[in-house]
Amino acid sequence: MKRRHLLAASAASFLVAPGIVSAQANAWPSRGPIRLVAQFPPGGLVDTVSRLMAPHLSQALGQSVVVENRPGAGGLIGTDMVSKQPADGYTLLVSHAAVHIYAAATRRTLPFDPVADFTHMGMLCEAPMVLVVKGDSPFKTLDQYVTAARTRPVRYGTSGIGSANHLFGEMLKIEGKAPNHDHVPYQGSAPAMQDLLGGNIESVFDPITTNVATLKAGSLRALAVSTPQRLKAMPSIPTFAELGFPKLTGSQWLGLSAPKGLPAPIIQRLTALIPEVLVKPDVAARLEDLQTLPRNPTLLGEDFVRLVRSQIDDWRTVARKANVEVIG
Repeated sequence: MKRRHLLAASAASFLVAPGIVSAQANAWPSRGPIRLVAQFPPGGLVDTVSRLMAPHLSQALGQSVVVENRPGAGGLIGTDMVSKQPADGYTLLVSHAAVHIYAAATRRTLPFDPVADFTHMGMLCEAPMVLVVKGDSPFKTLDQYVTAARTRPVRYGTSGIGSANHLFGEMLKIEGKAPNHDHVPYQGSAPAMQDLLGGNIESVFDPITTNVATLKAGSLRALAVSTPQRLKAMPSIPTFAELGFPKLTGSQWLGLSAPKGLPAPIIQRLTALIPEVLVKPDVAARLEDLQTLPRNPTLLGEDFVRLVRSQIDDWRTVARKANVEVIG
């Protein structure tokens, strides 16, 4: 008899559990702090955007939102850590295409599924790619550059094998039928730029974010940018698409994500906050300074998830064609 009562009590507890979970989700956030994980070191774009977002999220949610840097392994360490946290709304991630797209496209294995192990709520902003040469380079146009790479070695530097920069360079090699477009990997963009300015390589593929000042100063020249239309702030830079390379349209995007299984009320609240925060004057001004602009309209919810899935497939195809694979 006693056993029957225990079983009945257990069953009742199981039956009301979803209601309890729903009530807890509706009460969120009842405590703080909320962690906003940046999977790259302080000072970079992810850190900058995280610290722009945090105070506005904190004000809207009524709880402290603390940026926590968890760098390492090209963003994999911090991203993996978030994927294994409870889906309770107290750990969020500024997700990055470097991890969720380009690492997924080039690595044999990842410690997480870039789609299934996360709740992707929306895109925050995009950093377009540029192909830059020295200000005094003989290459004045992309056509001159690609034509040269069809007959002689033209070396382009990137932040490393399997990076977005690398895949964009390989895409140009494929689409431009330029077999001598030779990749030179570096441990980050800074040493690649040093070698470019020193005349040791001919070009660098890089996000425009870190190169706005040098482009405006004239020490670098951009041959093309990966945006669908020309940048309003730098209209002299043509797009790859208008120069005959529409497949070189894309970016290094940042998004707001959380572990999989986040309750619907929390998803709805955070998703609704994304476009609200992006139009805050300090956020909008800083993103414009960096030429790292939000999409209009902002990709949210399932639209954002579809983009993640499609980009993984697209860039995995490029990686296979170019025989790019990161082991380990």
